[in-house]
Amino acid sequence: MMTPSEGELFKKILGPEWHRLHPDIQARFDKNPLPGKPLNYTGRLSELTCSGIGRVLGYLTMPLIQGALMPYNDADFPVDIQVYSKPDCASIFKQRIYRLNGRKPVMFTSFMAESRKGEVLEYVGLGLGMKLVLDVRDGNLHFESDGYFWQVLGVRIPLPGVLTPGKTYLCHRNNSANQFDIRIEIRHALFGTTFTQAGVFREVTA
Repeated sequence: MMTPSEGELFKKILGPEWHRLHPDIQARFDKNPLPGKPLNYTGRLSELTCSGIGRVLGYLTMPLIQGALMPYNDADFPVDIQVYSKPDCASIFKQRIYRLNGRKPVMFTSFMAESRKGEVLEYVGLGLGMKLVLDVRDGNLHFESDGYFWQVLGVRIPLPGVLTPGKTYLCHRNNSANQFDIRIEIRHALFGTTFTQAGVFREVTA
């Protein structure tokens, strides 16, 4: 079995568009995390915000999917990210540790997989996940959610948009060979922007 990587999945999904990505981003995602040898990144969030509705959703979901929707407003704190694979598993796992100011660190792990239809799916816990659409703009990589779902016994049950936190937008923007920006916004059709994260990261090399 080929060692899974986000790059292999993204190349397949993007097709010719992959070559429009900045070479530094291509090189970053081309690295395959071998089992037991994760890729490590560190950085700082300059912005972590949630609206009033977002805060309610964050507190309601925290016991179930801790860290996926953080009900806090904070800024300028460190975040560590570990990207790893598991033996005989085609999924890519991403663990984030948010070291918030004046609070206990929050850990959130999700994993990315390809569906039988060739879709990119990200699971956040308890079978909850979202389908992601990838796009390349100005050499940077953009993700946009295209529906949330709850997967039970292998069956994906779509969730109505109004009952979700909102549509997720993520941009991975290149700064240099070893530094990149991440910006995430979640926007609800009725309640506007519910969550925002923005930060700068770099790879940690031994």
